[in-house]
Amino acid sequence: MPTTQLPSNPNSRAQQILRFGSPTTDSNVKLFDDYVLAYDRRLRIPAWVVERLDNQSRPNPASTSSVVDRAGFEFYEDLAQHPYFRASNSDYAGSGYDRGHMAAAGNHKSSSAACLQTFILSNICPQVGNGFNRHLWNSLERYIRSLTKHYSAVYVCTGPLFLPIQHSGSKRKFVQYEVLGSNSVAVPTHFFKVVLLETPAQQFELLCYLVPNMAHPVNPEPSLDLFLVPLDAIERAAGFLIFDQVQKSRIVRVNKQPV
Repeated sequence: MPTTQLPSNPNSRAQQILRFGSPTTDSNVKLFDDYVLAYDRRLRIPAWVVERLDNQSRPNPASTSSVVDRAGFEFYEDLAQHPYFRASNSDYAGSGYDRGHMAAAGNHKSSSAACLQTFILSNICPQVGNGFNRHLWNSLERYIRSLTKHYSAVYVCTGPLFLPIQHSGSKRKFVQYEVLGSNSVAVPTHFFKVVLLETPAQQFELLCYLVPNMAHPVNPEPSLDLFLVPLDAIERAAGFLIFDQVQKSRIVRVNKQPV
């Protein structure tokens, strides 16, 4: 059987080959005050966003000083990204899509600075407005925030997906999606949220949501439970593992079912 002979000094050889630069496609990981994201330069949207929420994340309505009003915040470009690879507000203008937060602004009202950081376009994806971003997705965000009252910590991984469809009368599958503006900002077909709930006993529960980026019924909205899916369905589509460092023996419930 043929074998591969490694260079005697791999680092030196790599430096020689990549003398004039490496065309890396690695995700650009960015750290903010209250969340972390990986940015997909090719699609001009985040690949994933991770947040940690707890009871302190929710503003106290009784204290006016603790309530941040998001109305004055505007979406802004991520100037740390090369101009070739960043989204702009003009891409969304007249598109018919909302600028949808992956790290929700409502999760980060502990300070104006933290809330403002969620308006950077690297944290934004094109979302259908009526029936999705303003309704079902918002309901999911609110539900997850409410869980901080019952758990020690709530970890949330959110991101876009591009799932294949099968045309009628054909066995072939295709991934098709729209792009917006001069920067070709990709419009995801679906979004996911994987929620890791830590109990006071240091056990964990998982909730795994997969929601099509489309107008869903508004009155009444469908139950969020209809969008619960196996974790591996999301991981296979996303191309990465989610919360895989948690000991499996400490996970006691998945999608509201005991394991």
